[in-house]
Amino acid sequence: MRLGVLDVGSNTVHLLVVDAHHGAHPWPAHSEKVVLRLAEQIGPDGALTDAGADGLVKAVSMARAAADGLEADDLLAFATSAVREATNAGEVLARVRDETGVRLEVLSGADEARMTFLAVRRWFGWSAGRLLVMDIGGGSLELAAGIDEGPDVAVSLPLGAGRLSRERLEVDPSGAVPPSAEAVEELREYVDAQLDPVVEQLTAVGWERPVATSKTFRMLARLAGAAPSGAGLWARRSLTRTGLRQVLGFIRHIPPAQLAELEGVSAQRAHQLLAGAVVAEAVLRRLDVDCLDICPWALREGVILRRLDQLAPM
Repeated sequence: MRLGVLDVGSNTVHLLVVDAHHGAHPWPAHSEKVVLRLAEQIGPDGALTDAGADGLVKAVSMARAAADGLEADDLLAFATSAVREATNAGEVLARVRDETGVRLEVLSGADEARMTFLAVRRWFGWSAGRLLVMDIGGGSLELAAGIDEGPDVAVSLPLGAGRLSRERLEVDPSGAVPPSAEAVEELREYVDAQLDPVVEQLTAVGWERPVATSKTFRMLARLAGAAPSGAGLWARRSLTRTGLRQVLGFIRHIPPAQLAELEGVSAQRAHQLLAGAVVAEAVLRRLDVDCLDICPWALREGVILRRLDQLAPM
């Protein structure tokens, strides 16, 4: 069957259409995204602005049309932290439903972690042993660990790269000046404090294979020398703690506008990269991870796999 999955995240609205059936590898047939940065369109009252809601409705409508044009049998639509935390989420979701016919499922942070864990487990298989999975999004950090297809521990923390860039680093809107050394150090201390409650939980479960997903980790790995996207889906990519520290030491002195010029760095996310690197370094340091693998599958694939499992004959 042909499935569409629509991911309304803190940075982008991403449509992925795949051809798949239970027990098979989901093969991408189409992918498109719109950069909305919804997390940056939350007003002082915590509500998504009218402009943000307008942009969301338009993006979802376009995605629905694209999925219909590709004759998708089903469209799985979900939203993560930006919509989840908006004080007017109910109103926005109702408007999206009424104007586009698409019902957005709002995933909890823990559900995000579980779905991503499922995707990573299926990608690496049972031979990977106990997995530790980490994912830095725009609004939150998801961490999960376990031996099965469902993790023993799944947690979400408000440590997204976009959120921290906006709230803690106060990145220069022009991108011309890097954050101060004091701001970076204060961010590191804040991230460490947020990680304190979950380090013991994850360590108690343990792992044999640490893995990371997300655009942030892929960019950091590329800057540390991992294969470019052009090398293909199957190229093995990894990130060492030493390599990450070198990247962090390098990018903390570079204005975001110049970071966007580096190979492997997304222009739309360059202003978030430093905050993402601080979070990544803290996680690897606190969990004593020397090297992790980069998995090309993440939340969207996890949602697809869950749906295929639900459709499987008993």
